[in-house]
Amino acid sequence: MLKAGDPAPDFELPDADMEIATLSEYRGRANVVLYFYVRDNTPACTAQAIEFSDLEDQFARHGCVVLGVSRDDCISHGEFRDKHGITVRLLADRDCNVCRQYGVLVNKEVDGVMRETVQRSTFVIDRSGVIRHALYGINPKGHAHEVLQLVKEL
Repeated sequence: MLKAGDPAPDFELPDADMEIATLSEYRGRANVVLYFYVRDNTPACTAQAIEFSDLEDQFARHGCVVLGVSRDDCISHGEFRDKHGITVRLLADRDCNVCRQYGVLVNKEVDGVMRETVQRSTFVIDRSGVIRHALYGINPKGHAHEVLQLVKEL
């Protein structure tokens, strides 16, 4: 598991519009909130994405971009974004490489079967690419507001 003070692993992932996003593109320019969520269109994940979107302007005022990552594909992200008016950039990690790099995959029993799933997690990364906050197993309700407070303290 990554922790505060660790360098944030760079990545290259497609977004809902199939454009490639990298962490390094923000280095020196903006702080980054990188949040990992389970799946598009689930109630908690939808509420979390909407909350981050509602606060996106406030994050931007503090020199911060918000990126959401799940194992869903680009098409699913696009439909999810359009259906719920989500404005934060959603990235597709189909092969789970970035999820593994950030240590957010966990084994969880689902219907009596152990499955690998994403643990809701958020990383606040500063302009130099260093993790300032690593939050695992978060509760999505009110989480974006809590993260905004952390960003304001950077």
